[in-house]
Amino acid sequence: MPRAAKESRATKETRATKEPRAAKETKEPRSASRRRCRSAAEECTAVAEYTGLWGWAVVPGARAQDGRCSCGRADCAAPGAHPLDFAPEVAAGATLDEVTEAWSQFPGAAVMLPVGRAFDVLEVAEAAGRRALVRLERMGLPLGPVTATPDGRTHFFVAPGAAAELPQLLYRMGWDDAGLDLHGLGPGAHITAPPSDRAGLGPVRWLRSPDPESVTGPPHARLLLGTLAYVAHRSPA
Repeated sequence: MPRAAKESRATKETRATKEPRAAKETKEPRSASRRRCRSAAEECTAVAEYTGLWGWAVVPGARAQDGRCSCGRADCAAPGAHPLDFAPEVAAGATLDEVTEAWSQFPGAAVMLPVGRAFDVLEVAEAAGRRALVRLERMGLPLGPVTATPDGRTHFFVAPGAAAELPQLLYRMGWDDAGLDLHGLGPGAHITAPPSDRAGLGPVRWLRSPDPESVTGPPHARLLLGTLAYVAHRSPA
């Protein structure tokens, strides 16, 4: 075979071996992004459900690692229990592809929900919350989603505005001076959502999962408050 023909053939083979590699390298950032999100597929699926199915915005949150917060602040006041200041919010309505792309930028982030938009939260101790939930279900009252946190708190999702109305509602019901372990969370607050870990203590769990009716129309706080206040009052500190 002529030398020129051999060189031409070698040049083609070299080009053929380089082209797939170059193509692979151009796709690497996206494939790496998807691999990172696949490693936390449960979080990505949950975020996509919250944004796409329930219409909630989601914020990437910090994680606690060996007693330190992933936010990087040595003096962090709430390790693993606050949003990452530098992470943009994933908007309500985001699709799974959009969530995958956004969440891959913050691998390992906790799933956090901003309060005060689609819902407010009534918070009580977990033992009181579980007893109240049983009573409320037996009474047939409308209920929204309910979570239990690993640090012993229960979060009842209620209609927006509950946190601002809570002091007046407790006053009207005669519970304003009872020193109850019952609090309202409203605009500016964030809660850790299942299946994420909170403060390095373990995952947050659903006691009552979201459903279309409870998400689009969470109950008004006044419907639950009497039972929550009564059970909180009778529960040991």
